[in-house]
Amino acid sequence: MSVQRLPAEWEPLDAVMLTWPHQGTDWNHILDEVTPLYEALATVICDYADLVIAVPANLLEEVRQRLSSMGVPEEHIYLYPVDSNDTWARDHGPLTVLTEQGPKLLDFTFNAWGNKFDASLDNAINKKLFDQQAFPAATYEACDWVLEGGAIEVDGNGTLLTTASCLLNSNRNPHLSQAEIEDRLKAAFGVRKINWLHHGYLAGDDTDSHIDTLARLCPNNVIVYTACDDPEDEHFAELKAMEAELQALTDADGQPYRLLPLPWPQALYNDDDERLPSTYANFLVVNEAVLVPIYDCLSDEDALEQISQAFPGYDVMGIPCATLVEQGGSLHCITMQIPEGVLGYL
Repeated sequence: MSVQRLPAEWEPLDAVMLTWPHQGTDWNHILDEVTPLYEALATVICDYADLVIAVPANLLEEVRQRLSSMGVPEEHIYLYPVDSNDTWARDHGPLTVLTEQGPKLLDFTFNAWGNKFDASLDNAINKKLFDQQAFPAATYEACDWVLEGGAIEVDGNGTLLTTASCLLNSNRNPHLSQAEIEDRLKAAFGVRKINWLHHGYLAGDDTDSHIDTLARLCPNNVIVYTACDDPEDEHFAELKAMEAELQALTDADGQPYRLLPLPWPQALYNDDDERLPSTYANFLVVNEAVLVPIYDCLSDEDALEQISQAFPGYDVMGIPCATLVEQGGSLHCITMQIPEGVLGYL
């Protein structure tokens, strides 16, 4: 029987996938702010891995020229003409498992976090990229159930961490029981144990509490997690309850975790005075680097220090993400890792 495994995000990567912002996305009103952020992020990522970018056909050459003008080496950028509704590559991008026959892209159904938005174009991105040979050394499998990459964390060694409020939500897979979802997760990703969190949320989050905003698995049985130290904040009780759940968890081999709390950033609001889901947990691991979202807060430096403790020996750097969080997501949400061996090499 063939075994497949979803590698941990700190395992070697060929590339990171981005879906480029454009006028047809919800970024339209702040496109002049978010596009430079994507360009700056591309320059940093290309110091550590290649980039696979889905871009509307009419923007292809403009994006290529703008990245080139910023000094991004052309040999590290692979642009493909693909239409999109939005840019949340973590959730519409492929989850790539490693098999005895080589890497395989798992293309799950993306329904925009429970049909909250139109996602028909986003749901077609992976197949269109695959058909354009964006992932030449991988095979492709369409999966007929809903799953977003931001909803799960794996350690690559048998353990998966997720939230019940997302994966068991009736707006995802109402025809599946918890046991059936667990069976599918184990078969798809080669995990032996699934740890469920029943507490924790961020105001302003459209995802029904994706795990990548709350708690992240790190090397050496470490979990970094969003912690709130303000008893007057609406999140305090729920995040304290989540902390207690994390303290009771063990991995697939029965080993406990070392927990590292992340600082609580000062509250950010949009123009309508709605709370935004800013979190330091939404970081991106790219080979020898960890890119951490920062929000021009006093707690930014403390967050970088805590994540440095979780990733000793890595280059840990902050990426300003106050603009990203205006649309409810951050750094991890707009990226998807492409494991080593997928590009082949082109």
